[in-house]
Amino acid sequence: MSKTKVSPIGSSWDEFEKRTFTPEEIMESDLRVALISELIRARNDQGITQKQLEEASGVKQPVIARMEKGSTDPQLMTILKILRPLGKTLAIVPIEEKHHRNIHLRTFKKGSTFRQKPMR
Repeated sequence: MSKTKVSPIGSSWDEFEKRTFTPEEIMESDLRVALISELIRARNDQGITQKQLEEASGVKQPVIARMEKGSTDPQLMTILKILRPLGKTLAIVPIEEKHHRNIHLRTFKKGSTFRQKPMR
């Protein structure tokens, strides 16, 4: 265990984060935040309440609220059930180390075919 003192004065969050967490932990956290932020943004953009999303997705409103608050680690199927009525899905794309904080969800129209576009 390191005995390095952490001074809150003069330290930025980025510096503290790099000293405290592994790159993998930072990337996982960034992905979780980006995913939930996009879910909230999509719901708000469509003017859908959590209760309406419950009715459309089959996922209970308290579960949606805990996801949006970040107090739960939802299963993949739960995320997919919530994204579908919002017209969203997940895509598996290569990780670019320099740009790992730029995470995007793709929007698809019903009946459309997924075609991977190269990341720039």
